[in-house]
Amino acid sequence: MSTATTVLPAGLTTGTWAVDASHTEAAFTVRHAGISKVRGTVAVTEGTVVVGEDLASTSVSVTLDPASVSTGDANRDGHLKSGDFFDVEKFGQWTFVSTEVREAGKSYVIAGDLTIHGVTQPVELETEFNGTAVDPFGNTRAGFEASVTISRKDFGLTWNAALEAGGVLVSDKVVIALDVSVIKG
Repeated sequence: MSTATTVLPAGLTTGTWAVDASHTEAAFTVRHAGISKVRGTVAVTEGTVVVGEDLASTSVSVTLDPASVSTGDANRDGHLKSGDFFDVEKFGQWTFVSTEVREAGKSYVIAGDLTIHGVTQPVELETEFNGTAVDPFGNTRAGFEASVTISRKDFGLTWNAALEAGGVLVSDKVVIALDVSVIKG
């Protein structure tokens, strides 16, 4: 039986890799008023990638802090943190825990459970492995980029306002893009 679909990417070695929060970003984009996009970030506070002997035995877990949301507008950020949206007082962290890592052509899919606003939904992150490098401090690093489009309503984020010309203020679809750096433990 061939293991070609489960072989690790070149340069990625087995073991535990810690997410480097200072070099990792979770960004989102959502359509506003049907005519423009709002972009923002949410801090990734911790995470691990446990690389097994192959992709099938590899796992990913990440924690994000919704209270760190930043869109470049303090009023909007405050509204996003409120009970209308993220309700950070009640739901102080978001998590992603993988259930499967698999090859998909020249890239990878990391399937898992994403929890936002106290609601857990399965998602599949389209993922690119950007390689490994040793930094000037002797740390072995690996880099990844991943993205997924979610329905915010699926996570109980239903606040909206009707527009005079029809439609709604905030679209349902949200694109999440991750740029992740991990350090070999």
